[in-house]
Amino acid sequence: MIVRHWQQLHQAVRSFSSSASHHAHISHIGKAPVRFPPTVTLTPSPTAVAVQGPLGTTSVPLHPYMRLAFPDPHTLALTVDDASEKKQRAMWGLTRTLIANAVEGMTVGFTVPVHLVGVGYRAALEPDPRGAGAGRGGTRLNMKLGFSHAVYVSVPPHIRAEVPAPTRIVLSCTDKHLLGLFAAQVRKWRPPEPYKGKGIFVGNERVRIKSVKKK
Repeated sequence: MIVRHWQQLHQAVRSFSSSASHHAHISHIGKAPVRFPPTVTLTPSPTAVAVQGPLGTTSVPLHPYMRLAFPDPHTLALTVDDASEKKQRAMWGLTRTLIANAVEGMTVGFTVPVHLVGVGYRAALEPDPRGAGAGRGGTRLNMKLGFSHAVYVSVPPHIRAEVPAPTRIVLSCTDKHLLGLFAAQVRKWRPPEPYKGKGIFVGNERVRIKSVKKK
C-alpha cells in the first residue's frame, strides 16, 4: 500500500515537470551553413559534391537523404530527410564537416608541424633513389631516431614536406585526412614516451611526464 502510494505521488510530480518532453532532432554542426569564397566553386550531383578551388579539385560523397541548398551566392546549407533517425543526424554533421574541410583545403590547404624530441634526433629531406611512382613523390625523409640505422620514409605525391630545422618537419596537403595519415606514419617510428619525453610529436601534442618508481 505504501509503495503504491509512493508511485502515484512520483507520477504526479513528474506530470508537473517543467522540462520539455520532446527534444528537437537537429545536428548543431550540420545546421551551420558552409561559407566559401568566390574563388571556390561547388557543383552538387546526386551522389557527391565537387569542390574546385585555386589548389585543385576534390569531391565529397553524399548519401541519398542529403539535401543541398544555396540560400546565398557563397553559402551552402545542408539538410537531411529525417533528422529523427540517428544515422542521418550523424552523417549530417559529418558531411558538413567534410565539405568545410574540402573548401579550406582547396583554398589555403592544411599544414601540420612535426617535432623530433630526443638527443641526436634529426631529419633531412633528400631525393628518393627509387624515384617517383607507387605512392612515392620522388623525395623521402631521412631521420635519425636513436636506432642503429637511419629511418627512411617516402613522401607521397600529394604531401609537401619541408625541413626548416633538423628537428622540425612541416607537412602540407590539401586533404586533411591524408595529411593526418602520413603524419601518423611518421610518428609511429618513435611515439612520445612519458618517462623522458622523447619521441615524434605531431602538432601541439603534449605528453605528461611520469616519475620512475625506484625500489
